[in-house]
Amino acid sequence: MAIEQSTQSSNLVDVLETVLDKGVVIAGDIRVGIADVELLSIKIRLIVASVDKAKEIGMDWWETDPYLNSKAANKEDQKLKEENDELQKRIEELEKKAGQDNRLV
Repeated sequence: MAIEQSTQSSNLVDVLETVLDKGVVIAGDIRVGIADVELLSIKIRLIVASVDKAKEIGMDWWETDPYLNSKAANKEDQKLKEENDELQKRIEELEKKAGQDNRLV
């Protein structure tokens, strides 16, 4: 009795390994128009790669997106708090200055 070995699954694994190691870029544009007037333009870009490969080519948006990363969300919150505090101080300074100017009149 001969043992059959599936080459299809091993080929799929090889292809997947190559794709994740090297990366694949799929790009396309969809344009809808009537009588040479463009009504809609959609640009589609898809990159399939491993996380390591993506970082190697400079893609790390998931690390800085506050919707995907709690550390990024905390940094965004801290940045907004600091900006708010700074604006509050500026408002207080302007109000004090406006109050002093009103007394001189």
